Amino acid sequence: MTVLSTGPAELATLDCQLCGACCSFSAEWPRFSLETDAYLDQIPRAYVDDQQGRMRCGGNRCAALVGEVGVSTACAIYTVRPDVCKACLPGDDACQLARRRFNLPGQPADIPVQAPTRLQTILNLKAAKVLGIVVPPSITSIADEVIE
Repeated sequence: MTVLSTGPAELATLDCQLCGACCSFSAEWPRFSLETDAYLDQIPRAYVDDQQGRMRCGGNRCAALVGEVGVSTACAIYTVRPDVCKACLPGDDACQLARRRFNLPGQPADIPVQAPTRLQTILNLKAAKVLGIVVPPSITSIADEVIE
């Protein structure tokens, strides 16, 4: 289950969520450094690699990254992402280095964006239970699909 914490209008305007190159550049990059334990506790455990002190990665890709790099991506934990994820800014040196690794063009702000025309809310209650997340009935009732 992936829950995007931002609304559709915000997703269309946040350049740093468009290409996903910085979130797929290196498994060594998303290390925790400045965060308090209380802040890190807000990140769902499924996305944290406690042994390595970083976000969990599949290869070089952060586990919280949703979508296809260079096409359209979003962060499943955007509002509680660690400081290292906030440090890479659209167009800065780290951004450009990551974009070159994926042969992506120029500045992120120059890439055309197509806003979604339809959004769906799909809840996986089994996964939520495993993660210890209680989904209130008010959320379940507005979901387009509920996976038991």
